[in-house]
Amino acid sequence: MAKVVKLGAKKGHQGKEHNEDNELVYCSFCGRPNTQVLKMVQGPGVNICSECAMIAVQYLILNDRMPSAEAQQILDAFWGKAKK
Repeated sequence: MAKVVKLGAKKGHQGKEHNEDNELVYCSFCGRPNTQVLKMVQGPGVNICSECAMIAVQYLILNDRMPSAEAQQILDAFWGKAKK
C-alpha cells in the first residue's frame, strides 16, 4: 500500500494513493520525508504527514481545553480509551 495520498491533484488522481513508493515527498510542517512517517497527504503545493495532521487536529479540538462530548468520544476511541 502506498504511503502518499494525493488530494486536489490532477483529474483522475484526486484522492488516490500514489503508487511511486520511491518518490520522496516531504512534510511541509516538520520536514520529514514519506519514508520516515506512517502516511503523507499531498495537496496542491503542500504536504502533511500523519503525525503533524494528528497534532493539528488535537490542537484544534483541545484549543479551548473543553472538547465537546463528540470530540472527546473521537479522541477516546482514537487513543483506545473508549468504554466497551
